[in-house]
Amino acid sequence: MASEVDIASISIKENSWIANAAAHKMRVKSVAIVIGKTIHLCNTTREEFIKNERWLKHELCHIQQFKKHGGYFFVVKYVWESIKHGYYNNVYEQEARAAEFLQYPTDLVHRKRPF
Repeated sequence: MASEVDIASISIKENSWIANAAAHKMRVKSVAIVIGKTIHLCNTTREEFIKNERWLKHELCHIQQFKKHGGYFFVVKYVWESIKHGYYNNVYEQEARAAEFLQYPTDLVHRKRPF
């Protein structure tokens, strides 16, 4: 799945107000949230995030989901899934959790740039 993502087009934003709002809502300390091709981080550094392969794969899966479904439509589908089944049982979160264990090429996971 992540192999379909154009890595060069992804950006990571630290100390994002969007991620901060998500962390507050979810009552967690650290969070990453994807909007389009940007990974928004709260209470973690870019370096810590990139070193955590499972977390990185999870968020790359969400980027691929945005690409596959289209930005607006993906957000609507994601919210609907969350309302219907809850965050944990949301089909898009299940898919992203499964992606954490996929074997991606190491250059995809460890690339210093463009992150």
